[in-house]
Amino acid sequence: MKDNRIRLQKFMSDNGIASRRKSEELIESGKVKVNGRVAMIGDKVDPIRDKVTVRGKTVVAVKEKVYIMLHKPRGFVTTMSDEMGRKCVAELVKDVPVKVFPVGRLDRNSEGLLLMTNDGDFSNKLTHPSSHVNKTYRVTVDGAVSDDQIDKLASGIDIDGDGRLTLPCDVFVIERKEGRTVLNFIIHEGRNRQIRKMCEKVGLDVLRLKRTEIAGVKLGMLGQGKWRDLNEKELKRLTNVSQSKQNV
Repeated sequence: MKDNRIRLQKFMSDNGIASRRKSEELIESGKVKVNGRVAMIGDKVDPIRDKVTVRGKTVVAVKEKVYIMLHKPRGFVTTMSDEMGRKCVAELVKDVPVKVFPVGRLDRNSEGLLLMTNDGDFSNKLTHPSSHVNKTYRVTVDGAVSDDQIDKLASGIDIDGDGRLTLPCDVFVIERKEGRTVLNFIIHEGRNRQIRKMCEKVGLDVLRLKRTEIAGVKLGMLGQGKWRDLNEKELKRLTNVSQSKQNV
């Protein structure tokens, strides 16, 4: 008899609960049950036969895949709920017809383009460490920026003290004004608070950080706090990029 079971975290992400990483956190915290039993990491479920609940609510199989972009304002955390009572992006997508979750992260004090979906495979491919999807940021820093600082940012920096350098990236000046400089970053990885840490390491204080583009999909004129569906061309671009990176 064919075994139709899949890993619990994959089942959860496939059905719009959270990304696989966040689903694992929910499992570890004891908030997930399978057929009435508290689940554990490593559990597998049959999508048809087993009943999965998260915080007491039954997980319903997703019938329609949804892909949107959100213009995240500063001050919102990139989670669907927050035990500390902070504002989270879930508040901004309440009118999306199905439950979606963030693809990757954008820290609380950053703003700009955030992808959201209920498609776990799509999310996993875009955020997998091997994907190296290009992401573009407009970064305003305090004061002037030297050529030496730009060279260090572009060539790679040990931001966590573990000897692991950030991947080489593209950095150039967009605008120089009295008291501040606007930089353009194009990075190919997604380490936690990466650009802020990079700037800190070369003595730059970030005043504002905005993500403007992911893999050629641009935020454009979408207003802060607003969302829209990805169009067919954008979705195809993201899907093709994630697949090609995975196959390298």
